[in-house]
Amino acid sequence: MNAAADGFRRLREIARRAMLERGLAPDFPEAALRQLHSIQSPAHRCDGELDLRDLPWCSIDNDDSRDLDQLTVAEELKGGETKVLVAIADVDSLVAAGTPIDQHAQLNTTSVYTAAQIFTMLPEKLSTDLTSLCEGQDRTAVVTEMVMAPDGSLVHGAIHRAIVRNKAKLAYHSVADWLDGKGAMPARVAAVSGMAEQLRLQWRVSQAMKELRHEHGALDLRTLEPRALVSDSQIVGLEQELTNCARELIEDFMIGANGVSARFLEQRRSPSLRRVVRSPQRWDRIVEVAAEHGETLPAEPSAVALSKFLRKQREADPLRFPDLSLTIVKLLGRGEYVAELPGQKPPGHFGLAVRDYTHSTAPNRRYPDLITQRLLKATISATAVPYGEDELEWLARHCTLQEDAANKVERRVRKSAAALFLAERLGESFDALVTGAAEKGTWVRVLEPPVEGKLVEGTEGLDVGHRLRVKLVSVDIDQGFIDFVRGERE
Repeated sequence: MNAAADGFRRLREIARRAMLERGLAPDFPEAALRQLHSIQSPAHRCDGELDLRDLPWCSIDNDDSRDLDQLTVAEELKGGETKVLVAIADVDSLVAAGTPIDQHAQLNTTSVYTAAQIFTMLPEKLSTDLTSLCEGQDRTAVVTEMVMAPDGSLVHGAIHRAIVRNKAKLAYHSVADWLDGKGAMPARVAAVSGMAEQLRLQWRVSQAMKELRHEHGALDLRTLEPRALVSDSQIVGLEQELTNCARELIEDFMIGANGVSARFLEQRRSPSLRRVVRSPQRWDRIVEVAAEHGETLPAEPSAVALSKFLRKQREADPLRFPDLSLTIVKLLGRGEYVAELPGQKPPGHFGLAVRDYTHSTAPNRRYPDLITQRLLKATISATAVPYGEDELEWLARHCTLQEDAANKVERRVRKSAAALFLAERLGESFDALVTGAAEKGTWVRVLEPPVEGKLVEGTEGLDVGHRLRVKLVSVDIDQGFIDFVRGERE
């Protein structure tokens, strides 16, 4: 076995060990695999579903994504309004609550993405095929309808069950380059009549939605989470996934759909599983951080004021903005799931500046979305709520804990992957930025490749934001440690 293959095998072992240490299952149990063997076709169409197969649906996702959770389409209406439809894969029709596959999904609650291995929440036979909204295939779906005013505000929202067909499987990068005028029209766009106009309409509506959200105080936070590039079981590079207009388009529509889903359940007196970010308890420290940047925030938490501060800082200093973003993210506190019962007032989502928010748009890879899908389908059909109050409250706590565990696994493997990639570059020098300076140590972020490590020598006189030259002196792949010393300017 060559060194590269041996290193990648080592990374897989680290990933699997991290899963087990965090209480996550890296493998599907035998009962789930037996159930999977019995599923041979997609869900069949049922009574009451709308037939929306002729609409110009498309999916936009990562280049290599096959677990397609959502499709989008838009239609211009009179008076400048636009109807946007978001189709979500009907996973529940093949994965019933309480079945072995569902029990495994409930245990992990999410797919875990690492460079070494992807630990999918559902077996790939489902998530990338039978419950995926694959191009050219008829699929059952839960469709969110949003009628949007020209200013991006919601006029009307509704939920339907339908059968749909993806007309074009598209990728973020190529769609974004084309919309921005930096690249040619993607072949799949050109191949479908009217798809180019359809995407331009979707982009226009999403921009209006985005601007309105920011006016209301939605936060623009951009932290650095470099992704390892893998080829033939070897890490060949590290890449920082940057936002682009195609990603923003999908993000805006998904945020809108999640809000409609939450309100749909609330208006029909159904319980729901809300995604919340509470008003920050450490707002006083956020005020201090703003003051360190020469800005003033009000004494009481204000999403609008914080949003304006962040947008101003991003424009003024884009290089250091990810580090400011990370500071604010930590001070805001983590997102969590809470059960909302009829008549209760949810805490809301401070980061998005909305009161009503759930997760509903990714049931192939996130269990809370599957829970929400079951609640929506029960509400549409006027059947019994599939979860009791105590069960829903337990699921909210469980999903929050398991999401945190999955994030820790991903961070753990990301650090080890960066250390593995740099293992043969000991002694090389890099341009870097100081991201942390305290008694416990000084931390630097290398600009290229995008990695962070500890400065173990030459820390005198350094503070956050200082730029310097560093030399790589050691890595520890098992621990994910990367150590630098201060270098000389070339």
